[in-house]
Amino acid sequence: MTAADTGIAHHEPTVRPVEPDPWAAVAPLVTAAQSGDVMAVNDLLNLLTPYVSRLCRPIALGDSADAVQESLIAVFQGLPKLKDPTALYAWVRTITVREALKVARRSRRETPVAEFFDELPGPRSTELASDVHDVLRRLSSEHRAVLTLRELEGLDERSASRLLNISCGTVKSRLHRARNSFRKAWTR
Repeated sequence: MTAADTGIAHHEPTVRPVEPDPWAAVAPLVTAAQSGDVMAVNDLLNLLTPYVSRLCRPIALGDSADAVQESLIAVFQGLPKLKDPTALYAWVRTITVREALKVARRSRRETPVAEFFDELPGPRSTELASDVHDVLRRLSSEHRAVLTLRELEGLDERSASRLLNISCGTVKSRLHRARNSFRKAWTR
C-alpha cells in the first residue's frame, strides 16, 4: 500500500540552503594571500573591511576611519606571521580593538560617527540614535571598547581581558563602570 492509497500525503523533508559563512572558507584565502596572491589579498580586504569597520565605530567614534585604516594596515603587515589561518577572525578582532583604542587615545576630541547607529538592533528612530550617540560620546574609549567586546561581540570577561591585554578584574571593573555610566546618563 502506498501513501496515495491511504490518502496520507508523504512529504520529503525540506532541505534549506545553509547561509555561507565567509569565515569558514577563509583559511585557503589567507594561505593564498600569505603566498603573495594579489587577488586573494584583495578578496581578504573586501571580507575584513566591514567587520573591522563595525568594531572601530563604537570605539574610535569620530576617528573610526583612521582606526579602520590603521587596523587593516596592521593586519596585512602581520598576515605573513599568522601561523593558523583558521584563527583569522580572532586575530583580526584583537588587532582591530587595540588599534581602535590607540587611535581613540590619540584623539583630543571625540566626536561620534553617526554610521555606528546603522548597526544598532531594534527601533531605528532618529531620536533614539541621537540619545545613544550622546551617551556613548561621554564614555571613555576604554569603556566603549569593553562595552563593544561584551555587548556587540559577545566576549566573556576572560576573553576581553586577553584581547585588551589587561587583567580580568580590570575588565570587570571597566564594564561595571561603563554600564553604570551609561545607565546614569541614559536616565537623565
